[in-house]
Amino acid sequence: MRAIIRGTIQAAMEVLAGIRPVHQLARRLDPRSLANLQHRAALIRREFVRTGNPVLARLHRNSTVRSVRVCEVADGIFEASAVVIDDIRARAVAVRLERAKQVWRVTELVIG
Repeated sequence: MRAIIRGTIQAAMEVLAGIRPVHQLARRLDPRSLANLQHRAALIRREFVRTGNPVLARLHRNSTVRSVRVCEVADGIFEASAVVIDDIRARAVAVRLERAKQVWRVTELVIG
């Protein structure tokens, strides 16, 4: 479970950094979480193009998932928190995974 969470968070950070296409997470994230991630990535890109702020170019770059804490809250439902370090700062990430049809899906993804 920890490996699934770690990989999903790493991939989400790469989407926000602009180095991974969001559609690669389509099977791992539910539609709402995927749309939210795509929207946030688009906002970052749009603001960078608008302002040219070099800090935005480094935002989420070289992200590394440092720690993951997982808790089973119910049968087939896990919640996790993680610490992610990137070029600019450390941030917290919260994830909720639910099992549906033998597939684990992220139903909540909150990136601080």
